[in-house]
This record gives sequence, structure tokens and C-alpha cells, in this order.
Amino acid sequence: MKIHQGLDIAIQIPNPIVTTGTFDGVHVGHRKIIQHLRSLARENNGETVLITFEPHPRLVLFPDDNGLVLLSTMDEKKKLLEEAGIDHLIIIPFTKEFSRISSFDWIQMLVDKLHLHTLIIGYDHHFGRNREGSIEQLKEYSKELEFNLVEIPAQDIDHIKVSSTKIREALKLGDVRSANNFLQYPYSFTGTVVEGDKRGRTIGYPTANIRIHDPLKLVPADGVYAVNAILDNKSYQGMLNIGLRPTVDGKKHTIEVHIFNLDQDLYGKTITLQLMSRIRNEQKFESIEALKRQLDKDAQDAMKCLNYDFCD
Repeated sequence: MKIHQGLDIAIQIPNPIVTTGTFDGVHVGHRKIIQHLRSLARENNGETVLITFEPHPRLVLFPDDNGLVLLSTMDEKKKLLEEAGIDHLIIIPFTKEFSRISSFDWIQMLVDKLHLHTLIIGYDHHFGRNREGSIEQLKEYSKELEFNLVEIPAQDIDHIKVSSTKIREALKLGDVRSANNFLQYPYSFTGTVVEGDKRGRTIGYPTANIRIHDPLKLVPADGVYAVNAILDNKSYQGMLNIGLRPTVDGKKHTIEVHIFNLDQDLYGKTITLQLMSRIRNEQKFESIEALKRQLDKDAQDAMKCLNYDFCD
């Protein structure tokens, strides 16, 4: 996959088959659109082009809205789109000036800069200044500017019954199983191992405290999860706790993972955690001994889930 910053592309893309959007998470609904892109590209001896935006438009249009969280960082999105078979990814710097471009001028830019062959959109797509552009306008523009327009019918999208918003809501409830099913891959996040208080070592469960790299990355609901940990290009099994650790102190929100059968210094290393299933809610125990007994059970449950798919 070739990555381009902006529309001033040095090469001529043959018969570009184009779609646009944020594509947060690159979930199964997005992949339906990508399938259309690839099919049309094959039929027209063309190449697929996906246009997305950085930063996320909401950060520019609503800078005081602190509620934005994302399923995928830009680096994760690049990897997912390449795996999905996109030929060209164009990243548009999203600014207030860009947001004021009219719907017609935006389409004119695609025609002038890319020599647009075909534009594929979802049935409820809106674009341009104040989201003024609609499918009706696009139909007019396609005739005037001489490009093909393909609208993915409502039934093709609706039968999947998935959206980035729906996946975010599932993760905020800790419903990793549903989120992973919608995504068609395990939800993950990446961070750096930082120094903690080393309490886990005293009860036989040393943990690596994780500081997530991207502050906009969605952190799922507090609780205990079965995870795969990717470290130095190797995969390990483990269990993850997200929360306040109420039995110990209950003051600081942490993300800490215990990796099974791994005993080494991980400080400063980058680690990716793939969440496979949620084992239980975080809870306060009457004693450290009671917490230790529960962690023993959590470890057994996590290993059963990871090795045999015996998850609740």
C-alpha cells in the first residue's frame, strides 16, 4: 500500500476507485465498502484509493469536546487498511480551512487531482462544508464532472448492523467478545511498560504497568481480561487488570498485565495487548489472601479462555 500526504500525488493512479471516511477501527462494515472498491478496481483495471483525515475532524470542529475516543490510531489504521487490500491511502490534513470547502469544490478537487474514475459511498454519506453534500448532489456532480458514482445500498450495510459507535459502546461496557466480532480481529492497544509499585510480585503475580501511547485510544471498561501480549515480535498469554485496584489502594487508575511464564525486566519496552475476553468486574476483596485466591482463579479462567475458548 502506498501512503500519500494530501492530494498532490506525484504519480498517476490508473483509474482510481475512491472512497472517503474516517474508517475508525476498519470494522466489518468498512470492509464491505473495501470489497466493493477492490471488485470495481479489478473490473476497470484500476487501483483502490481510500481517503481519510488527520486529525479526526471532531478534534478540529469541536475542540472543547473531550469525549472523543478512537478504536484505531493512524498507525493501526494504516496496517489494517493494508491488510484489507487498499492500494493507496491518502491522508488529508484536516483543518478549519479544509472544513469550509464546499461539497462541489471537494469533488472538483478529486476530479482534478486524482482524475477520479469512480467514487463509492455509503447510502447515508454527507460531505463538504457543514455536511451539505448529499447523494442527490453527488449524482448531479458525477454527470457534470464525468465520473462514475456507486452508492452502497442501505440493505448491504444495515444487515451487518455494525458501526464504530456501536463497537465503542461495547468496549465501554467491557463486552470485548461483541467488539471483536464486529471488528473481525482482537481489539488491542499499545503502550510502554513503566515502573509500578511492584505489589504484584509480593503475591506471585508480577505485573507490567502500561502507559498507552495515544491519549485518544479507547480503554475498555474496568475489569479483568484474558489477553495476548505481543512483545519483541513474540506472543505471550496473560491476564490484564484495568482499574483502581481497590483492595490495595483504590486511588490511581492503572493498566497492568501479568504475562504467564515470563519473568524478565520489561521497563521501557513497547507492548501490544490483544483483548480476547473479559473475565470479571474489578472488585474489592477483604484481604490480600482473598485477592490472591481470586487471582489464582482468574489465571485458570484466562488460560482456559485463551487455550480452549472456554469463555463466559
